[in-house]
Amino acid sequence: MYKIVRSSRLYEQIVQQVEDSIHNGTLKPGDQLPPERELAEQFGVSRTAVREAVKALHEKGLVEAFPGRGTFITDGTSYTIRQSLGRITRRENEGFAYLAEVRAMLEPEIAALATQRVSDDDLKALREQVAVMDQAKSDPDAFIEADLDFHLTLAEAAGNPIILSLIDSIVGLLREQRLGIFHVDGGPDRGQYHHKKILDAIEHRDPVGAREAMRAHLKQVREDSKDARPENPEA
Repeated sequence: MYKIVRSSRLYEQIVQQVEDSIHNGTLKPGDQLPPERELAEQFGVSRTAVREAVKALHEKGLVEAFPGRGTFITDGTSYTIRQSLGRITRRENEGFAYLAEVRAMLEPEIAALATQRVSDDDLKALREQVAVMDQAKSDPDAFIEADLDFHLTLAEAAGNPIILSLIDSIVGLLREQRLGIFHVDGGPDRGQYHHKKILDAIEHRDPVGAREAMRAHLKQVREDSKDARPENPEA
């Protein structure tokens, strides 16, 4: 039904294809979109890109997500203008410093909680994402999408829908931050070192180790951000 998309802004092309399907009548109000994993396979993109596309469609009033039921096409009448966290943050000079503070509060505890609730499917996904990053150190798009998926999978593994929603809400900001760090000399290698430490702690159901590994990773992100490309001065 959908074409594989290729772009650094993958989610925009996904949004366009779904909008086209709505406008030509292929998708009608009340129709349910396929599950996230299935959509990612159909478009040939990461789950992160699908998540961001669904969020954009939601902001346009074209879809509505219902926990436990799925995402459905709406008739558009419930559309309201939503001010994104991304716009708010980018208007502030210290926007990405605020992001770092939020991550430091949330992600170490998310990693610790994930050690207690992680499923076999979650572990499989985490291992696959680390493997993709190992193979994509010269491909920023592939590396960054797998990186984002890794952190979202940890949030899923924590088993708390509010946590997942909070992390999901800052994906766009995280992508910008990751892009700057990717081009810092040695940045991807340092990130992978910490990803593997986090994964090892999750696999061994070690909450203390997972918490400390995530804190070390976030410290590495902050340090590498200081050397990010000039065109991403806040990254």
